[in-house]
Amino acid sequence: MFIQEAREVFAIEEQGLAAVRERIGKEFDRAVKTILSCPSRLVITGIGKSGLIGQKISATLNSTGTPSFFLHPVEAMHGDLGMVAVSDVVIAISYSGETTELNRLLVSLKKRGISIIAMTGGQESTLARSSDIVLDTKVPMEACPLGLAPTASTTATLAMGDALAVVLLRRKQFQAADFRENHPGGSLGERLKVNVSEVMLKGDAIPKVMQNTTAVDAVSVLNQGHLGAVLIIDEKFAVLGIITDGDVRRAVAEEKKLKSVSVDALMTASPVTIQATMQAVDALSIMQKHEITILPIVGEKDELIGILHLHNLLGKGEFRFLV
Repeated sequence: MFIQEAREVFAIEEQGLAAVRERIGKEFDRAVKTILSCPSRLVITGIGKSGLIGQKISATLNSTGTPSFFLHPVEAMHGDLGMVAVSDVVIAISYSGETTELNRLLVSLKKRGISIIAMTGGQESTLARSSDIVLDTKVPMEACPLGLAPTASTTATLAMGDALAVVLLRRKQFQAADFRENHPGGSLGERLKVNVSEVMLKGDAIPKVMQNTTAVDAVSVLNQGHLGAVLIIDEKFAVLGIITDGDVRRAVAEEKKLKSVSVDALMTASPVTIQATMQAVDALSIMQKHEITILPIVGEKDELIGILHLHNLLGKGEFRFLV
């Protein structure tokens, strides 16, 4: 009984997210352009559950390259409004759009000529009418059976904030090295400070075969390595190519007979490699740039000495944006 009720909550929240996703349009583009052109900071404000969501959105923006801070509407009206500069952009969050404390703050913000972006489910609300840009977060229903506790609506608002943060991150070409600088005390930051030689797999842990191996034998080594790839090397340990899970799936789809073809028929030749002296954060940036999860590590003579998987950098099942 409990399991089914829990699944119903997930279903309602998924429906809410899908509804908001389908309505994303030109207003979102305007919001991104407004934030990108902002010469100072992005101010997030809201009260109650919306305020808590706003604090998380602000933290995510900060860690991904968009300077931001959270402003409590009540505290703002008692002195904290001095924190807001006329060059700032404000994101005001209220699902109903009729939160009294927030709308009082908007009056003062508008007098200063500050750009206001609303996140609200009330498209005809006071908040929407007072804002320059309105991001629609209306959901069909809340997961709360009483329709009182914000559930699906706060999830949708949080997702809208994440969408803004990720789109802005990409436009600003924010990289893993930048993320590390913002998280010097976190486990991810510590992990990325080291050289790849300290986190790479070595010796027998490297899934590898010689260049004259049959494809079926290479796939067997690939499966044993549990990294989703196998490296092809020559007698001097130079890396000639790589075969990934995706290469095998495509070969099967094309009905290639793995027992009768060599690794040359499957591998991607001359894969991206890096030196063992490179920092882990730089390796992560290379993976990001080339959209790969495996990096062969080579020595001074370009001989294979290790292999690096994305999990070695981020931690399998551990990496989270906890900000």
